[in-house]
Amino acid sequence: MSATQSPPSIVRITSTSFSARVVAAAIILLFFYYAAGVIITLLFSILLAYFLDPAVEFLEKFKLPRTLGAMIIVLALIAIMAAVGYGLGTRVADFTDDWPRYRGLLQHLATSVQGKIQGIEGQVSQIARDEGVASSVSASSEPSVVRTLIQRGIGSLFALFLVVTFVPFLVFFMLAEKRQVWHGTLQLFPASRRTQVKETLEDVRDVLRDYLAGMSLVTLLVIAASSLFFWALGMEFPVLTGIVSGLLNMVPYIGTVLAWLPAFMIALAKWTNVGQFAFIAVVLTTIHLLALNLVAPKLVGRRVRLNAVAITVALLFWGWVWGAMGLVLAIPITATLRVICDHTESWKPIGRWLSD
Repeated sequence: MSATQSPPSIVRITSTSFSARVVAAAIILLFFYYAAGVIITLLFSILLAYFLDPAVEFLEKFKLPRTLGAMIIVLALIAIMAAVGYGLGTRVADFTDDWPRYRGLLQHLATSVQGKIQGIEGQVSQIARDEGVASSVSASSEPSVVRTLIQRGIGSLFALFLVVTFVPFLVFFMLAEKRQVWHGTLQLFPASRRTQVKETLEDVRDVLRDYLAGMSLVTLLVIAASSLFFWALGMEFPVLTGIVSGLLNMVPYIGTVLAWLPAFMIALAKWTNVGQFAFIAVVLTTIHLLALNLVAPKLVGRRVRLNAVAITVALLFWGWVWGAMGLVLAIPITATLRVICDHTESWKPIGRWLSD
C-alpha cells in the first residue's frame, strides 16, 4: 500500500519545487523591472571595470599603485568622453539651428502618412458597414498608450542619468579594490566550490572583455564607413549621422534597420525620390552586415558563442524589461548566463541551447 502512495508524494515534491522556482523567478523579474536604474548602473560599471582593468594592470607594471592607476584611467576616460561630447555638442547645436526646417518636413510627411491611414480606415469602416459588422473603436486607449510610452521614456532617461552620474565612481572603486572584491566574492561560496567559481568568473571576464573590445572597434569602423558614405552623398551633418548609425549598430539585427532612420531624416531635406532612400538603405545595410558577419567574428572571436534564436529572445526580453538600455545590455547578460551554465552541471543543457 505504501508503494502505491510513493509516486504521488514524489510528484508533489517536484511540483512544489517547480512552483517555488517560478515564484522566485517572478520576484527576481519584478526586482529587475522596478530597480532598473540601480541594476543598469551596476551592470555598466562592471562592464567598464572589466574593460579598463588591463590598462590599470599595465600601469602597475611601472610600479604605480593600483589606486593611482585606477584614478588615472578613469580620469582619462572622463576626459575622452568629455572631448567627444563637446565635439558632438557643436554638431548637435548646428543641427538644432536647422531643426525647424526638418520638423516641417517631418510634419508634412506625418500628415501625408496619417491621411493615407485614415483613408484606409475609412475604406475598412465602409466595408464593415456594408457587411453589417458593428465597428467599435475605443479612443480612450490612446492616452494610456501615450502615457505608457512617456513613462518608459522618462524611466530610460533616469537610468541614463544614474549611469552618467555614478558609473565613474563605481568603476574607480571596482578597479582600485579589485583584489578585495574578488576575494570577497569567492568567500561567498563554500570552499569546495571556490575553484569552480574562480574559473567561471575568469571566463566571464574574458568573454566580456572580448565582446566590449571587439564591438567598440566594429562600431568605430561602422561610424567611419557611414560618415564617409554620407559625406560622399553630400548630405548635411555626415559625421553626426554616421555616429548615430554606428551606435545603433551595437544593437544586433534591429540596429541595422534603425540605422536608416537618422539618415532618412537628414536626406528628406535633399531628396524626395524613393529610389535614393532605397539606395541609402541598401548601402547602410551592406556596411552593417559586413561589419557584423566579417569583422565582428574576427575581433570578438568565438567566446560569446550565442545562437541567433538566443540573441533574438534576449533582445525581446531585456528590451521589454529595460527599454533601450536592455537592448544594449542583452548580449553581455546572455553571454554571461551562457558561461555560468557551462560551468554548472545541472544547467549545462541550457548552456548548450544558448550556444551557437
